[in-house]
Amino acid sequence: MKRIAILGSTGSIGRSALAVVDAHPSRLQVAALAAGDNAALLSEQTARYRPRVVAMAKAAGAQRLRDALGSPSDTSVLCGADGMLEVATHPDVDIVICASAGTAGLDAVLAAIDAGKTIALANKEVLVMAGALVTAAARRRGVPILPVDSEHNAIHQCLHGRQLAEVRRLILTASGGPFRELPQHELERVGPEAALRHPTWQMGRKITIDSATLMNKGLEVIEAHWLFGVDADRIDVLIHPQSIVHSMVELTDGSVIAQLGVTDMRMPIQYACSYPERWETALPTLDLAQAGRLEFHQPAHERFPCLALAYRALRAGGTLPVVLNAANEIAVDAFLEGKLGFTAIPRVIEKTMDEHVSERVTTIDDVRRVDLWARKQALDVARALELTV
Repeated sequence: MKRIAILGSTGSIGRSALAVVDAHPSRLQVAALAAGDNAALLSEQTARYRPRVVAMAKAAGAQRLRDALGSPSDTSVLCGADGMLEVATHPDVDIVICASAGTAGLDAVLAAIDAGKTIALANKEVLVMAGALVTAAARRRGVPILPVDSEHNAIHQCLHGRQLAEVRRLILTASGGPFRELPQHELERVGPEAALRHPTWQMGRKITIDSATLMNKGLEVIEAHWLFGVDADRIDVLIHPQSIVHSMVELTDGSVIAQLGVTDMRMPIQYACSYPERWETALPTLDLAQAGRLEFHQPAHERFPCLALAYRALRAGGTLPVVLNAANEIAVDAFLEGKLGFTAIPRVIEKTMDEHVSERVTTIDDVRRVDLWARKQALDVARALELTV
């Protein structure tokens, strides 16, 4: 029996993770849960799975949860950053599934690694912001980091049993989002409602916008560097609208190994929970005859400059990826609030990056300091651009 903690249990990844638990009740048990502000759903999850401890982002949410659970309760209800740390490091936990959105999961992942927990990582920002710190900590503790993102999960499967010296390049596939064929002049007029209609995946709001701008793929390029030890020049991106080939590895002899599967996040989540074993699944298998034609195209860098900005941040290293991530979060929030145009998102990011002189990341305090600076800088840039969009 593997006992799991889920950071972000009320989000789309968290709910899919609980569906995997439901499919394997003799193999998986929920020990701890953490969520943002959805006390009603976390109350239902707590009543169903009876975890030892749960946490919410704010005290008010935790109180709503206590009221919903009633008294007495066998589950401890905590709140804030300390509550998330308690969930991530609880002694009953074997695997921590980090599905919390944005930067909230960084401290919790580092604490979980220090506590010797296996990390199932669905939060890109953790490695984008602090990849050197996180991977170094995992090596020191001998803790595996298993990717839950479908693309990195696919790469992990393709690399299984292979030496890095055999690898020529990693090829991350991208659906291209809802605007992959939209001309530049029409991109300038799209709004949040259209950007949130992803053609393939059902995801949270922020990651869906990132998919539309291709920033999601840029963040994945940075994440792949830290997960697999491959430099930027050996990580490529291809647009694959069908989202059936989840990613590929090209070997030194020219062979290409691909991982194919249905578009369902329960598959990579189950892989991370079962590794190194393979478990049966009730999900439908891939019908290649029904799938039909599989297409691959180069990304349109001129229309989607966020991808190039991510490569720039990775090549520069140091704190520039922190700036990239923070500025992107600010720009996406402004777009979702209707304050910023779609094509202004990369402009906010680029202008913020231009104002930063990258430095080495040696401590988590370096990350926090630069992240705070970048958010303030990006807010100023976004406010200035509001008048021109």
